[in-house]
Amino acid sequence: MARRRPLPFDPIEEAARQWAAHFGPDAALEPMRAVTSLMRVQQIVLRRLDEVLRRHDLTFARYEALVLLSFTRTGALPLGKMGERLQIHPTSVTSIVRRLERDGLVRRLPHPEDGRGVLAEVTPEGRAVVATTTKELVDMRFGLDPLDDESLATIHALLTTIRRDAGDFISREPAS
Repeated sequence: MARRRPLPFDPIEEAARQWAAHFGPDAALEPMRAVTSLMRVQQIVLRRLDEVLRRHDLTFARYEALVLLSFTRTGALPLGKMGERLQIHPTSVTSIVRRLERDGLVRRLPHPEDGRGVLAEVTPEGRAVVATTTKELVDMRFGLDPLDDESLATIHALLTTIRRDAGDFISREPAS
């Protein structure tokens, strides 16, 4: 994919200037600037990740599913459990698993204890794709290579606060 030319100005700072002029400097200027920056960085990081994942015919969602299955003791999970852990809708899990199965990276099996349930199991080919893709993603620091580990830890801590507040998970940390 061809890179576009950089703008001669920071469009988020220009938006902040316009925002303050139209709505006043007290009208959530910093949250607007932060969320706009966050959304733009998401686009940039996803583009960088997609450059690696596309070479393996994966999306980030399919990569996450393969990694999740690879982390399990048996290499298999019920589809419902996958949806919970990946925090996605059951229909999305079915679609992801169907595509991975078509590509020979996962196989669907009947659940041994639940006659209606289905397990997704990572295949040896799926494990090989996870190993190769993960090495490439690690080598490029998941698209966050301009940042050092301390900055990444700070970003993680800040975003965890928002996720916790949204009820994304139950915190095991003691209340302060």
